[in-house]
Amino acid sequence: MATALSDILRVTSSLLMLMLVMFCMGAINLEAQVGSLAPDEVEALLEVATQLGKKGWNRNMKLCNDTILPPKPDADNKVVCNCSFPGGVCRVIAIYLKRQDLDGSLPKAIEKLPQLKHLDLWANYLSGNIPSEWANTKLEILSIGVNNLTGKIPSSLGTITTLRSLNVQNNMFSGTVPPELGGLVNLENLTLSANYLTGELPQALTNLTGLKELRLSSNNFTGRIPDFIQSWKQLDILEIQAGGFTGPIPLTISLLTNLTDLKISNLLGDGSEFPNLESIAGITYLLFSNCNLSGNFPIYLTRMARLKIFEIDLSYNNFTSEAKCRETLNLFKSTWGGNYSKPVECLSACSEERYSVHINCGGPEATIGNTIYEADNEPGGAAKYASKREDWQTSTTGHIWDVPASLDSYIAQNKSMLRMDNSVLYTNARLTPLSLTYHVPCLVNGNYTIKLHFAEIVMRDNRSYYSLGRRIFDVYIQDIVVLKDFDIVKEAGGVDKVYIHNYTAPVTNGALEIHLHWAGKGTTTSPKKGIYGPLISAIDVESDFKPPDKGRRKRFIVAGAVVLPLFLILTLLSTLWWKGYLGGRKSRDRELVGLDLLTGIFTFRQIKAATNDFDPANKLGEGGFGCVYKGVLSDGTQIAVKQLSAKSKQGNREFVLAAFVAGI
Repeated sequence: MATALSDILRVTSSLLMLMLVMFCMGAINLEAQVGSLAPDEVEALLEVATQLGKKGWNRNMKLCNDTILPPKPDADNKVVCNCSFPGGVCRVIAIYLKRQDLDGSLPKAIEKLPQLKHLDLWANYLSGNIPSEWANTKLEILSIGVNNLTGKIPSSLGTITTLRSLNVQNNMFSGTVPPELGGLVNLENLTLSANYLTGELPQALTNLTGLKELRLSSNNFTGRIPDFIQSWKQLDILEIQAGGFTGPIPLTISLLTNLTDLKISNLLGDGSEFPNLESIAGITYLLFSNCNLSGNFPIYLTRMARLKIFEIDLSYNNFTSEAKCRETLNLFKSTWGGNYSKPVECLSACSEERYSVHINCGGPEATIGNTIYEADNEPGGAAKYASKREDWQTSTTGHIWDVPASLDSYIAQNKSMLRMDNSVLYTNARLTPLSLTYHVPCLVNGNYTIKLHFAEIVMRDNRSYYSLGRRIFDVYIQDIVVLKDFDIVKEAGGVDKVYIHNYTAPVTNGALEIHLHWAGKGTTTSPKKGIYGPLISAIDVESDFKPPDKGRRKRFIVAGAVVLPLFLILTLLSTLWWKGYLGGRKSRDRELVGLDLLTGIFTFRQIKAATNDFDPANKLGEGGFGCVYKGVLSDGTQIAVKQLSAKSKQGNREFVLAAFVAGI
């Protein structure tokens, strides 16, 4: 009995030792044991990792982290499993690989994970198309936003009827929205923003009656915002900024009474009156910009208790208003009757005319060569008009949604070491989420050369999701668009590189306006949420005509101040001399007393004509102090003209006697 027990223990010990050796050699996979991931799903996950470009996963590691759904907010690199299946085997139900800079493609192998519900690949560097194999999945949450994906949105996505959320924003998808998406009857969130989608929204989307969030911004859709939006009565969030749609805003929007967040901007075509939102009592965030709105401003908005942020860019609407400009109610570019360039009443009068202005936008005072760039580092604001300077003022408008306000919201800081020339001009930049205007008054009328300095110092251009942001905005000079859909990175050839735009503009009313405007295009979530809007580094304004020399002008003024009194004094002395008070005329008259002569005063032109330009034929003789010429006046009177020698010291009496001796 003892021997048998000893043999059993020896065999058991050998088996345990063999298992330990095999485990150390990797021949046994613990994932295949009770309470671990099924072997087929291990292989599927490894295939998914290969297609994504995910490093570090292997068969000998615990790939499942927990069994919690939904995951914690910081679930950036996690696989979630459910281990309640028969036999205690675990199945993958969620994959979260966010902000990993994965540079592969969307994995076809996820169809091999039949229990997968959540797939979140937000903010990577994935390329290629959406695989048609995904139609075989039972996904509920699909997020592939902020990637480098291209092609069309496949109609096969419409067969994943389990989908509750579909987010493909911040990619390069093109083509039309497939009507098959209307079959996603359980869809609550549809985000298509920041792509290149075209065409009209398909009527089939009417079936998405459970929609709670819809984002269509920054695309190239055509046609009007459809009236069938009234079918989406559960909508909580509606964003259509620069989607390509034409106006007016549909009246049926008033039926979306559950809205809390409404943003519409840059509607093309016909304008409209301010929509009736009085029935939407729970509205919290409201934005209308460049919608060509008209009519009276609705007073009921001021009584909406839940309205936290109301942003409306008055620059390109047609409201009637009698409000005055003040620093925190920015009506600088507001319009009355369609006149987009009416200056505000709070502009101060000019004390001096100017011919040039140089601004270091967002930065301190800087000297480049002989040019001094004035500082522009005062904090901006969601509605701020800075009018403290006389020679130029700034106007900033715009609130960054869902992001706490900070200095970076209105002044950009460089994110790396800058190596360009004159880097002091590009270390900081003036930034705004919506609208930025530089108003330069007190200029002398004429043509001016404007140089606008740009450099992208926030976004990066490496193989990372940090490089997937697209900053697109418009630039106006004197209300003329000079840069449309302007992308600094594209024009400069990369980040941290300088692009200087030259433009000649006329100044006819003594003022120049440079206006930068975000029209809703580009991205808003890369490299992080809230990175968008116009950015400018420096401004040069120089007259094309030469201004007067200030030093010469001062010398002229000083000389004039001295010469004028001297001239008056000499004039007075000459008059006194002529009157004889200074020995002039009276002394001369005494010399002529007793000479019964007829004297007179003649101009040099008369004398020259009378003597035929002192013709030698008219010469009567020559004395000690000059020649005497005969002359005939226009009335026939004969005269004698003595041409005095410059060297002669003799006087009037000798001249008279010479004429008398000549018998004239």
